[in-house]
Amino acid sequence: MRMRRGGVVRLAAGTAVMAGTAGAVHHHQQKKYAQQDYEQQQMYAAQQQQYAPPPQEYAPAPAAAPAGDDLTVQLQQLAQLHNAGVLSDAEFAPARPKLLGA
Repeated sequence: MRMRRGGVVRLAAGTAVMAGTAGAVHHHQQKKYAQQDYEQQQMYAAQQQQYAPPPQEYAPAPAAAPAGDDLTVQLQQLAQLHNAGVLSDAEFAPARPKLLGA
């Protein structure tokens, strides 16, 4: 048997070419799959946003109580309830003196 010169070198060079090619293919596949994952995540996020409930709107804060005596404020509230029809005359009549402490 006759040995070719550089057999070991030729074998090492062939192995390096194959390893380099495999590495390049692997890198390309990773890049491709990463791009697909990114696109799927973006699509999922868009779908979630599409079906998300609308932001809740809150009622404005109630107006501050008018300045003045606490008793005055309570009497005004009682009168407003009576004028609005929430309290009848029969309910309003005893509530006013009770509030005044009489």
